[in-house]
Amino acid sequence: MMFALGPETVLQLILLVPGLGAILIGATNRFPNLRDALSLLIATALCALAVWLLLDHVAGGIARLQLTPIVQGLPILFVAEPIGLVFAVLASALWIVITAYSIGYMRKNNEPHQTRFYICFAIAMASTMGIALAGNLLTLFLFYEILTLSTYPLVVHHETDAARRAGRVYLGLLLSSSILFLLPAIIWTWFLAGTLDFTRGGILAGKIEGTQAAILFALFLFGAGKAALMPLHRWLPAAMIAPTPVSAFLHAVAVVKAGVFTILKVGVYIFGVGFLASVQASEWMLWVSAFSLIAASVIALGKDDLKARLAYSTIAQLAYVTMGVCLATVMGMVGGAMQLVTHALGKITLFMCAGAIYLATGKTRISDMRGLGRVMPFTFGAFLLGALSIIGIPPLGGAWSKWFLMMGASDAGHLAALGIWMLSSLLSLAYLIPLVARGFFLPLQEEEDRPQAQGREISVIRLARLREAPLWCVVPACITALLSVLVYFAGPAIAGFILPALGP
Repeated sequence: MMFALGPETVLQLILLVPGLGAILIGATNRFPNLRDALSLLIATALCALAVWLLLDHVAGGIARLQLTPIVQGLPILFVAEPIGLVFAVLASALWIVITAYSIGYMRKNNEPHQTRFYICFAIAMASTMGIALAGNLLTLFLFYEILTLSTYPLVVHHETDAARRAGRVYLGLLLSSSILFLLPAIIWTWFLAGTLDFTRGGILAGKIEGTQAAILFALFLFGAGKAALMPLHRWLPAAMIAPTPVSAFLHAVAVVKAGVFTILKVGVYIFGVGFLASVQASEWMLWVSAFSLIAASVIALGKDDLKARLAYSTIAQLAYVTMGVCLATVMGMVGGAMQLVTHALGKITLFMCAGAIYLATGKTRISDMRGLGRVMPFTFGAFLLGALSIIGIPPLGGAWSKWFLMMGASDAGHLAALGIWMLSSLLSLAYLIPLVARGFFLPLQEEEDRPQAQGREISVIRLARLREAPLWCVVPACITALLSVLVYFAGPAIAGFILPALGP
């Protein structure tokens, strides 16, 4: 039946299904099993709609939905274009995974306010779809702010004093960056171009030059505070006080991805690749991004708390997207878009593994995780695959994003960027792989004081000793880890789908 629907109807459903789902989830508050099943059903329906829209676009369809203008000449506009469709399919598919994971985590951990949790998830997904399919800057800005407000209750979920302090940092930095930087940039663009529509090749050529173009570009980059560009990054580590499913959602599905997606869309459809290169508006921001990348990686090295280390890793990995846009080359933009996909799969895997370790052992510090790999081999195996993808090792998906970014740097003649990325990969190796090595090659803490026979200091994996987290938590992490492998083989197809959007 869905395939008989027109593209405009499917666009409407993509925006309505998670919103209506939030209402239905609230109505089933007294029936937890029904509520959780409904959450999974809504996530699956949304993903099916997003995939339908993508296939329709491949077949030559044009999906466009325009609502009544709020201001004369500025309608609420939704358009299905390649970069947005990739983001929509990615986010909706990962929502299925994180919903399944949340069911296991929230129940096992006896978390309160579970209905509110799933309601906020659904509203956040509705706003994420609005961002992904936004046809102009006004529409993107409205849904961008709804996403901030809808995820705030998730950050303060535990309602402790520490959670509320983290929530104030989260809300304060994200709203202030939008109001102080992003909104002025949008207004300035409107006065310059007379339109805010996302247009292939950009809308600013001949409208602004030199220093002014550089300032406008910087306003957009710092205005997209969800991209966690230093020094506007503090909200991201602060938000780690939330339950692990929220951390995974913030890092891989919605919030930070909305930030770098906004930067990507601005670079491609507002400035345009050719214009951005011709006026050299992005050169100095490339160095700001490079500083964020290296500084966050170094900080991650010193974090013993696993979620804190992963948070700073995200700040570093997001800078790859920003640097790709700042290179102002087609391959750099493709690399940034690929990084959005591959980082999402790798990082959601790492966070779900962190939550599984906590549920099974109560441990959150890396120094306390010695030997756990032999009693949690599936979790630590999934973590290894996610880590290798983040680092960029073939045959994991992250290798493609690094490859295209290096091609972009070569096209721009920016050899320094190549050196920065090589250093970053080494730092990623240094802060991610030791956890796996500790898990598999060091003895369990409780075994360290026991006398052992010569040659048996390192115990092996035994089925009788396994103590994995519930299947609802382990299986989703294994699925996304395997998807990181599959994306490696799908990489050229994804890049080929995105490439036409980057031309003049």
